[in-house]
Amino acid sequence: MSMQPRRWPEIPELTARVARAAFPKGTTAMRVRDALGPLFADAEFAGMFGVRGRPGLSPGQLALVSVLQYAENLSDRQAADAVRGRIEWKYALGLELEDPGFDFSVLSGFRSRLVEHGQEEHIFELLVERLSGLGFLRAGGRQRTDSTHVLAAVRALNRAEFVGEVMRSALNALAACEPGWLAAWAPAAWQQRYGERVDAYRLPDGEAARAGYLIQVGADGYRLLERIYDRGAPAWLRQVPAVQVLREAWIQQYYRTDGEVRVRQGKDLPPGRLRLASPYDPEARYGVKRGTGWVGYKVHLTETCDDDAPHLITHVATTDATVEDSQLTAVVWDDLAARELLPVEHAVDMGYTSAALLVQAMATYDVTLLGPMRASTSRQAGRDDGFDLSVFTIDFDNQQAICPAGHTSGKWREETSRGAPLIRLAFRKRDCGPCPLRPRCTTAAIGLRQLTIRPKAQHEALERARREQLTDDWKERYKIRAGVEGTISQAVRAGIRRTRYLGLNKTHLANALSAAAINLIRLDAWLTETPLGATRVSHFARLDLALTA
Repeated sequence: MSMQPRRWPEIPELTARVARAAFPKGTTAMRVRDALGPLFADAEFAGMFGVRGRPGLSPGQLALVSVLQYAENLSDRQAADAVRGRIEWKYALGLELEDPGFDFSVLSGFRSRLVEHGQEEHIFELLVERLSGLGFLRAGGRQRTDSTHVLAAVRALNRAEFVGEVMRSALNALAACEPGWLAAWAPAAWQQRYGERVDAYRLPDGEAARAGYLIQVGADGYRLLERIYDRGAPAWLRQVPAVQVLREAWIQQYYRTDGEVRVRQGKDLPPGRLRLASPYDPEARYGVKRGTGWVGYKVHLTETCDDDAPHLITHVATTDATVEDSQLTAVVWDDLAARELLPVEHAVDMGYTSAALLVQAMATYDVTLLGPMRASTSRQAGRDDGFDLSVFTIDFDNQQAICPAGHTSGKWREETSRGAPLIRLAFRKRDCGPCPLRPRCTTAAIGLRQLTIRPKAQHEALERARREQLTDDWKERYKIRAGVEGTISQAVRAGIRRTRYLGLNKTHLANALSAAAINLIRLDAWLTETPLGATRVSHFARLDLALTA
């Protein structure tokens, strides 16, 4: 299939007349077309198509259909029907009333092309570029970021279900691609064990019986892998994706000692960021945030929040569920800097902050990172009269610390921990031993007080931030961050909570399209001066507020 770039069609006169008669006040699709004009030019997608072959549909129009589809949370079939039968969509696309549209499968093929060419964010980026050019987005101002969980398009599995489903998935794949080879040697018991979906209610009852089931499945998996890697087996079987998942899962879940299959336990298991959670979506991971556990991914949304402009999403990032929020903070800044959309102040929650990021934000990006810093977790900080780090005077020039009693430290050692630079200090035993303030400083029966601090710039930034966040002025400034929760809620209503697709890249594409759709909805609300929705308050809460007023 080839693509010959065409100019975006003008709105046919009959289509415009009928649409305006049917919708005198317009609709989101109509107002977006009037305000922004042709959004996506065919030439922007030229690299995704060949130069020979039968001409395909306009990728620019398919891009707009994809955004409108996510704006209304429609399936592919519903979106194709909307192109075929809804007047306001024909108006936005510049189609004649009798235009028959296209088959719904075209949308799936278009998304696949985007993913294959690494263009998951391309539509979103083009929209952001257009909004920037029209003055709706600009550098400076304030922005805020938050994340939420995205459920994978697979069911959550316990350990017994997982290994059983991995085995079943591999057997199904082999039965489809090489049935004769598998039927020639596979035990008849496997049909009973893996013929149907592995569910908890089908598993043996009792802890001992389930432990035996795990061992049995492990032995079956090793037997299957040995057959696949035998010299007499077709070599290409090893490249079957389900077989590769089986091999990886068995490395993570089992090991053999003197031919006996054993199940890995505790610290012998790989970390969560590497551990498979489903054979059908190998990129999904099990994550936990604020007590909520899920299998899937995490999406990070960044938006503007100035009062004199629409609140529009400027950045979308999708990670697996185990990635910490703080790992995305600098990534957001890098991408915003490339788009010339860096804010002056960036409001985030505690997950996106650290002492190193406080320094990096100002030194590298000239951005003020506004977010609460974690309080000290030392024993002394937990006591009202304890001497925590804040009461010590750190003299970086002379490489020493001075305690509340006036004693100076004797040891200053610079080292790294998990790749981060640290400084460890220790006071002298002759000073700490007889000190009358010792009960407030250390609980050690014998020994001396030790401190662990960060390099000078980070230490000073952290202590300054901890003092500032206790002030009323800081709390008033930080109230702006709460508004991003409304964006997360709007994205959830648009279908972002559960991905429609398998894999990180396709999930990211869906998230980027959802963000683009939200931007169009918000721009339309701004242009029509639609007020922002009020915070929902229950009837009982209103009654309580009325009684206490």
